[in-house]
Amino acid sequence: MKALKGLSLLCLFAITLSSCVTKKEYANLQTLLDAANKDLGKAGVTINDYMARLAACDKDKERLNGEIKAGQGALKLREDQINDLRNQLADVKAIRDRQLNTVTDLTDLSKSANANIKETLGQLEKKDKYIQLLQAAKTRADSINLALAVNLKNVLKDGLDDKDVEVKVDKTVVFVNLSDKMLYQVGSATLTPKANEVLAKIAAIVQSRPEVEVMVEGYTDNQPIKTACFDDNWDLSVKRSTSVVRALQRQHNVDPNRLIAAGRGEYNTLATNSTPEGRATNRRTRIIILPKLDQFYDLLNPNKVPQN
Repeated sequence: MKALKGLSLLCLFAITLSSCVTKKEYANLQTLLDAANKDLGKAGVTINDYMARLAACDKDKERLNGEIKAGQGALKLREDQINDLRNQLADVKAIRDRQLNTVTDLTDLSKSANANIKETLGQLEKKDKYIQLLQAAKTRADSINLALAVNLKNVLKDGLDDKDVEVKVDKTVVFVNLSDKMLYQVGSATLTPKANEVLAKIAAIVQSRPEVEVMVEGYTDNQPIKTACFDDNWDLSVKRSTSVVRALQRQHNVDPNRLIAAGRGEYNTLATNSTPEGRATNRRTRIIILPKLDQFYDLLNPNKVPQN
């Protein structure tokens, strides 16, 4: 830029002096001016070339900076991948070490386990025999209860309304539900003549089964009662069950050692007490026929397990 400025001043100076110089000097100055203009043109071309090169260099610089940033990002990603692989390798080594320890422990355990295999098999064999014992006992008890229920239904079916008597098998016992209107006089624990007929039939079955006991449970509805004979429903339910037990003992010769009297009051209902029908259902006496404890243990006697 300084060279162009100098050439411009030289041209201006030559023009200024042209009016006061000789033709020869003018010609020399013209020659110098032409040469200067020529050099100026070359200098302009050179400047344009350098400017183009500078622009190209700027683009290359920008491209290289982008490549550098991309390379730095790729390098960071690669470093993260390497660190991740190192962590995975450490985890794998830790797992391998734990597995080696487990194998060692299993080896030690297998030694003691092998020593206990025979004992374990023996215990399993005993348990299998006990399961067979329980199954045989249950089958026998179910058969006894089923036969007892059938016999009770047969002897009680004649002359009785289905609503007054119900025979059921519940788990390990057989029970008979009897309505209060059939057993007792209204509002009392005194048995009716019909009650004694029914109890005679039940007593005959019980007498044929010396291996069972008889529990008599009295139930009432929730209507309050307070009389000279009964303090409340608890009292009424107990005295009703006691009346049945006394009749079985005194009139039908059932061994009292096999009899149990219990009162359940207004609780353990079968139906709602909000209707007359529901209250009638809840006023009942349940006679439960259940095996004696010694009979139950006999069923579990290993010496009595059926042989295949």
